[in-house]
Amino acid sequence: MSRKLEILFEDNHLIAINKISGDIVQGDKTGDEPLNEIVAAHLKEKYNKPGDAFVGTIHRIDRPVSGIVLFAKTSKALARMNAQFQDKEVQKTYWAVVKNQPPKQIETITHHLLRNRQKNKSYAYAHEYKDSKESTLKYEVIKKLDRYFLLEVTPFTGRHHQIRVQLSTIGSPIKGDVKYGFDRTNHDASIHLHARKINFTHPVTKEIIEIIAPTPNEVIWNACS
Repeated sequence: MSRKLEILFEDNHLIAINKISGDIVQGDKTGDEPLNEIVAAHLKEKYNKPGDAFVGTIHRIDRPVSGIVLFAKTSKALARMNAQFQDKEVQKTYWAVVKNQPPKQIETITHHLLRNRQKNKSYAYAHEYKDSKESTLKYEVIKKLDRYFLLEVTPFTGRHHQIRVQLSTIGSPIKGDVKYGFDRTNHDASIHLHARKINFTHPVTKEIIEIIAPTPNEVIWNACS
């Protein structure tokens, strides 16, 4: 019996899942069962497929992050969605709960990120360095909570740990994200970063699609809605 998934959107070409924190999107060295295999098992069971179901991974979000992950159910949809991501035609919106109020209510910020693969960490600099990648995002403070601030974040580039390191660099680390400056972990090892919304052109029907993922059922996230 495959695990119950929160499916946000499904047709013959695509399936969008509201990923829970802790799931990995694709297999890695941990050997833990990845979400793409869980989705494949779900589709095989649901449609009584004799062979394995095709599940193409279009994009990923970090393990401690929750929210929308989009998979392709056909190779044609996968190729076309990959092209949309490559051409920056997909708009992704995140919600982040941060410790300190950012410098401005709304701002677009750019840093140059250097990735350290050994430490699985990125570092942000004001100026360009060898092998650094320019990274830009826009944030807006959309709610003040008792002890935290809820930001809506739109990344314009897709760099490793981009939102986490850029918000930390401006003095607003994400709740639970000890790797990037928050003072303690969340009890479930999650961080308060959620892939909230995705907008794209359907790879086959050419319709404009918008998918929104409910936030996790948790005290601070519940205070955000």
